[in-house]
Amino acid sequence: QVQLRESGGGLVQAGGSLRLSCAAGGRTFGTYGLAWFRQAPGKEREFVGSIDWAGGVTSTADSVKGRFTISRDNAKNTAYLQMNNLKLEDTAVYYCAAARNPYYTPKYDSGPEAFGSWGQGTQVTVSS
Repeated sequence: QVQLRESGGGLVQAGGSLRLSCAAGGRTFGTYGLAWFRQAPGKEREFVGSIDWAGGVTSTADSVKGRFTISRDNAKNTAYLQMNNLKLEDTAVYYCAAARNPYYTPKYDSGPEAFGSWGQGTQVTVSS
């Protein structure tokens, strides 16, 4: 089992930046892929991006491509989501999740069903 905890959310003005962290415990961190999802009020959970177990392959949604970057540090058991040039529509609760399949390959259309462990989420609010 994997335990995940997100941090780093907050209130930021449009055009600003935030870096979210996802600290992991339980199963050896370097053995599974990770993803970031987000959910805005009244909307479905949306894929933001993902990274493979080694950190060598990533995929991001078109809505954040060029602005958000996913990375991981297996020595620190932590994954990151660097968010730049934030927009009002980026306001949401952001979740990290661990892939069920140890051979998970990041792809832009990954759905929540591919991930078996989730953090509690961290709120990101972008203001004008």
